Amino acid sequence: MTTNAPRPEVLRYTAFSNSPKGGNPAGVVLDATGMDDEGMLAVAAELGYSESAFLTAPPEGLEGPEGRVFTIRYFSPKAEVPFCGHATVAAAVALAERIGPGELVFATPAGTVPVAVAEEDGTVRATLTSVEPHVEEVADADLAEALDALDWSATDLDPAFPPRIAFAGARHLVLAAATRARLAELAYDFARLEALMHRLDLTTVQLVWRESADVFHVRDPFPVGGVVEDPATGAAAAAFGAYARELGLTPEDSVLTLHQGEDLGRPGELTVTLHAGDRRVRVSGAGARIG
Repeated sequence: MTTNAPRPEVLRYTAFSNSPKGGNPAGVVLDATGMDDEGMLAVAAELGYSESAFLTAPPEGLEGPEGRVFTIRYFSPKAEVPFCGHATVAAAVALAERIGPGELVFATPAGTVPVAVAEEDGTVRATLTSVEPHVEEVADADLAEALDALDWSATDLDPAFPPRIAFAGARHLVLAAATRARLAELAYDFARLEALMHRLDLTTVQLVWRESADVFHVRDPFPVGGVVEDPATGAAAAAFGAYARELGLTPEDSVLTLHQGEDLGRPGELTVTLHAGDRRVRVSGAGARIG
């Protein structure tokens, strides 16, 4: 925070679960006016969550419903990140509790992200629409380094899901496990994977296992953020939706269910929606206040 600035109110919400014991916790500062980068990073580090969201006034010219347009920034305990899905959902749910459900617009470092918030039977759900995604090849040497850092072998991969780097606001390396047991055994070289991720500008590694045609289990190592694993990762879910469509692994009109956090004891559910004719990806989930 800037010198002599009062400490902002820091809220705690979980995203992608309607229970405070599930999903991914995030810090939310609804009015970060007067905070500088150092202050935001200090709050994020103190909380220790994978990311926290900080809201300020919108940039001039950003269109949206009056009083429902904001600038949003995201900080992990170690650094700022360009986009964070679960902190976006957490912030949207926090706002809905104060100004009501409806449409929101966030100006993120990655681009403009609309969010629709609705309440049904006491559960508040937010649906974000990603920025334009893209998918790219991963070099053989980088893939080999990632597998070595994870202590995976090439035979641990599902050949139906080629490794790729996918972007829908942040970059994620997508690796598909051949079995649920392989996904469940996550013990990796933190420093080695972190170094590779910094070099490739990755936010997480999106590890997936396909249970059925439209149901997946996922885990996201997040050493660059200072945490071993992210419990529920909306940005990676959006990137995965773009990946699945780009590689023809799912129809252009699809609704995918991603289960994440089960192996951490914080189960969450992310819904990924793809629409033909619109390259953007929708990611939705419930949210709840912690404490």
